[in-house]
Formats: sequence, structure tokens, C-alpha cells
Amino acid sequence: MARIWNGLLAAVLLAAAATTALAQAQQPPFKPVTTIDAQSIAGRPVQLDAGGKLLPWPMATSTGYSYEGYFESQWTILWDQYNRQRLHYYYCCFDFDRTTFEMMPDPHWANSTGYLRAMMVGFLERLYAYNGDARTIEFLQSFVDYELNHGLTPEGYAWSQVPYASANPGAERYSGWSNLGEDYVEPHVVGEDGFGYLRLYELTGNTKYLRAAIRCADALVKNWTPGDEAHSPWPVRLYARDGKAPGGAMGPYSANVVEPIMLFDELMRLGQGNVTEYGRVRSAVWEWFKKYPLAKNVWVGYFEDTVPSMGNMNQVIPLEFARYVLLHPDKDPDWKEHARGVIEWVKTTPKWAKYIVHGATITNEQGNGVNFCCNEPNQCCDDHTARLAAVEALYYAKTGDVAYRDAAYRSFNWVTYFQGLPGGAHSPFAGQWWFTDEFADGPRRMMDSFYAVPEWAPEDASHILGSTSVVTKVKYMQSAVTYSTFDANAEEVLRVDFKPEFVTAGGKALAERKDLDAPGYTFDEKTHVLRIRHDGERDLDVQGAGGAAPSQIVTFDDPHQAAGTILAGQYPSGAMDWAPGEWQIHVPAGAFGTFNLALADGKAEHAHFRFDSPRVLDGFDVYNNGKDDATVTLRCPELREVSYTVKAGELKHVRTGWVDRSSVVSFDFQHGDGLLFDNFAWRIE
Repeated sequence: MARIWNGLLAAVLLAAAATTALAQAQQPPFKPVTTIDAQSIAGRPVQLDAGGKLLPWPMATSTGYSYEGYFESQWTILWDQYNRQRLHYYYCCFDFDRTTFEMMPDPHWANSTGYLRAMMVGFLERLYAYNGDARTIEFLQSFVDYELNHGLTPEGYAWSQVPYASANPGAERYSGWSNLGEDYVEPHVVGEDGFGYLRLYELTGNTKYLRAAIRCADALVKNWTPGDEAHSPWPVRLYARDGKAPGGAMGPYSANVVEPIMLFDELMRLGQGNVTEYGRVRSAVWEWFKKYPLAKNVWVGYFEDTVPSMGNMNQVIPLEFARYVLLHPDKDPDWKEHARGVIEWVKTTPKWAKYIVHGATITNEQGNGVNFCCNEPNQCCDDHTARLAAVEALYYAKTGDVAYRDAAYRSFNWVTYFQGLPGGAHSPFAGQWWFTDEFADGPRRMMDSFYAVPEWAPEDASHILGSTSVVTKVKYMQSAVTYSTFDANAEEVLRVDFKPEFVTAGGKALAERKDLDAPGYTFDEKTHVLRIRHDGERDLDVQGAGGAAPSQIVTFDDPHQAAGTILAGQYPSGAMDWAPGEWQIHVPAGAFGTFNLALADGKAEHAHFRFDSPRVLDGFDVYNNGKDDATVTLRCPELREVSYTVKAGELKHVRTGWVDRSSVVSFDFQHGDGLLFDNFAWRIE
């Protein structure tokens, strides 16, 4: 996830020389904050409002479509990888061919094993609640199980049966990155991964994840010390066998104790493990945190691929702390002051460069005031900017301060330009994109946007946007949502495309209220934001009228076929049957960041496909990558024809309005040579 700043890649690969190289390989002087109103972001042309402020990509007029597109496109690529190369199991980094858009692993850099799994749990547990796609759980369990089977320390170690933070690139077995040492762990990652295991237990009910979480907490208790100004309760990095941190790539200080605290807090809440010892250590660590990192703004000791330094600050630790206390203000009586303080510190610190891009604040990840990570403006750091935006949005949600909401909106807009595989962007170093940043950390923080400001979510479908508990089951139907939560006492935020008429918890009706000071629900008829509080019941049912039936989506990444593949027959299996020679797979281009569909012959005036059984075509997305306005006319034997004009350079979210099933759908085109299609939506009823 982390990257050493520009000019230091070779030095860090020779870890013994890293400290000397840091002093010698300085970047040109930089300002803490610089306005850089670029004409493109990640190689994609900017979209601006009448005041010159940044709008989201790819659909400037739809925040919900663009924000959802960011995290859904990253999930699409993950699922494609899961069914093909599984590079994310063995590599942290990759590049991709700008012609074929096939991924190529980076064989040199540390595999960020612990971070990636913890972040992936944070992303996919939320995505499952949002879209009800059970594949997210299949993916997540497989991914975490691999770590449990291939990435834990041996029994009998001082740090026994806990996850390693990293691995050598391509290694099937995780045991740390050999450039920094051999057989070491990072305690804050033990806490972060442990919390991920615990959330996965709550999602699935599988107690092996609970046992793994308890092992992490027990190791943290066993090996903690009181700490002081120069030593944290756990070192940033240490040898797993004996717990020693003799210097060099090991290090005595990490401000990142928040994630171990999160693990302790959740185990204590559940009454699992040695809660007495967890409480004792948690209290002591919290006091140390307040006295040193929080009071002095010493935010060092996070990244898995750096040599520790007390001068190298980062924004991950303070912002993740702020997020935690904003979501759990009962943990910190000064949550408001502390959250606001670290937000402003991150936005103004001289330790690394930040940019204002058409009103959006963009942050890099780390720096020491002379060198910083990671790259030129508008080329990277979407996940770190998403984190800043998420915390600002959550601060607005808790305080009502609209200045923070507006700041979050512009920063989130900037993040959307990085969705999918943006071919015109530059990686931080040659051959280095990051599975952590692009496919876990950024998407999980983008999902905070809808929880904090539900009016930003899509208005044409129903979604659970967030909950104070883990959502364990969910089903979306026409004018209905049913779901279950791990905790009996919880609150959810939804945006629905129908008007609720009957809301029950455990089969008992909940009353509509003006607030949630007691169990019940509130519904805003203007925004269709539904908030529910339930006490003592886990199973919720929302029924109403006026909504659309949910669709199945064909993305052309399931898994994707090679660019230029002429479709013939079923793809994907059991969904659509493509007329031979008429359609081909197309690379990410235009408004589409993932693989899509194009005409095999750009001059064709007609094409069609069949459903393997009669279904309703709800719609699709179409982008006109040509120079002329195009017309698309849809026909099928059973239904009226519909016609759409797509202007040159326009992305259109087409909805047919059809309600009856059909077997064959025909397309007629005028100037269809530049048309690209994606996200075909269909349903059976």
C-alpha cells in the first residue's frame, strides 16, 4: 500500500542503504498546498460546473452513478481476477498493458498481505449490504482463508499464530519482505487484520475467524509495554520469534494503536476472549495515544515497506483515528475537537504536498517535509484522498457543518476519475499500481460517502448504505428490502426507490417517527432516505409501493475475454447468447474503466442478441466514442421499439421501460462506429 517517495525506489530495494538514500535523494522544494487546476485527472478530461468546480466522472450530472461506478468497477476487476490470475494473492503491485489492458505483476515490491485483507474486509462487508451480491462473501472468505493457511507465524513464537504484514513478491507463503528482514510482524497490522477477522466472523458466523481474532488480541496483550515518548506500546516492526526490535528496518515507535484498540473494543463488546486483560491494556494504550501521538501530532510508523523514521509523517493514522471516533463518539468525549483537529492537520501539514484541483483538496500519503510520497499531481493517491473525504463527510454527518460536506464532495469527485483501469494515468513508480490502494482502501472509503450523505446515493434503486452492525443477509425485491444484522440493536441508513408502507423488526411493526430516539423509522419523501432503529430484533422487512424490480447486470468482466474477442454464443454462461460475428470485447476506453462491448464491424447498421430464456431488458450504458451523434433503436418481436440519440462524447444510462419478457433484442444504428456498451441490465419478471 505504501510507497517510498520519488527517487528512493532503488535505495529501498537495498534496505541497508535506505536511510542514507533518504537524506541524499531529495525532491525539489514544494509548498504544503498548491493550486493545480489540471485539464485531466488520471488521463481523463475534467468535468466542471458553471463555477469551475470539479464534477464527478464519468457522469457529471449523476453523483450516485459516478460514486457507485468507482467501487463497483473495482469489485468487477477483483472478481475477474479471482476467476483468472489471482494476482492479488501473490503481489501487491501490478502494471497493465495499455493496448490489451491485461495486468502484469510487479516482481520486485513487497506484497502487502495483512493490509490488503483487512482493507478488503472493510470494503466487501459493506458492498454485500449495498448490492446483495453473494459473490462478495465467496471472494472474501477465500481471500482471508488463504492468509490463515499460508500467512501465520508458527506456534511457540512470542507472536504466535498471527498474520505476517507482508511477503516477498510472488511468494505463496507469507513471512515478511526479505528486503526489510526475515520472519517479522507488525503489531498494528496484527490489530488491523484481527479486527478484519472479527468482522468476517460477524458476517458469516464462522467461528474460525473469531478464534483468529482472539489470537491476535492475545498476542497484543502478551507483548505490550507501557511506552513513552520514544517507544510505543508495540514496536512498528519486530521479529516474530522473540519479539525483539533491534533497529534498522525494525523500529520502536508506531502511532498506529487505534486498530488494536478497535479489536479490543469489539471483543469486549461481544464478551469474547480475555476481556479483563483486553480492557486493562486498552485503557493504558489509549492514555499513551492521547499523551503522545494525539497531543503532539506525531503520526509515524504505518507503512509495511518503509524503514521507520520519526520524521516521516503520514495521514492514514490520524484520519483512521478520526473516522473511528466519529463512528463511535462514546469512545472519546472530545471526539469533535479531536476529529476536526486531525482533519485540519492533514490538510495543512508541511510534511507532504497537497493540491487544490478545481476546488478539490488532494492529499498525498506521507512525507518528512523534504521528500514525500507519491507522485505528480493527478496521477495517484485516490485512496488517501478518499480517506480524507470520508472523514470530512462523516464529520458533517455528526455535526451538520456543511463546509465539510462540500469539501468532501469535491475530493470524492476527484477520486472518481481513478475508477477501473485509467490508461492515461501514471503509476507512482514504473510498473506499480496497488491492489491495496485501488481495489480495497479507496473503495471502502468511497462507500463512506453514501453512509454519511445518503442523498448522494443512486436514486433509481434501493440500497443499504450503512449500519451500526454487520449486515449478514440482504435481499432486494421490487418495492421491498429484507435483511438481517449481526446485532439485535442497530441502526441502518437506506436510500430506496419506493415509498415504505410497512416496516417490521422480528415480525413486529415499527412506527414511523420524527427521530430515532426510540425504535422505529424515519422517511424523507423528498430524498427517499430511510433510517431504521431496531432494538432486540435482527430480522428487518421493508415493504412499500412504487419501486422498480432489481436487475441482473452483465459487465463483460465475468471474467473478461481478451480484447478483440468476437463473441459467439453464450457469454457469460446462462445469460445472453451473442450473434456470431456481430459483437466484440473492447478494452477500457471513453467513459468505461473496465472491459465493455463494441460492434465487431463499426460500420454495421444492425446487430442483435438472444436471451437463453425470455427476459426483460431493462437497459444498458452506452458511450459514444465517435465524432458524430449516433442513434440506437431497439426492437424485439414482443415489445414496442425505442430509440435513443447519443451525442458525440456522451455517456447515456439507458432504461427501456419495457415490462414484458422477450427472447431476441435487435439493435439498429446510425453512426454506430464509435459506440461502446456496458452494464446490460435484465430481469426475469
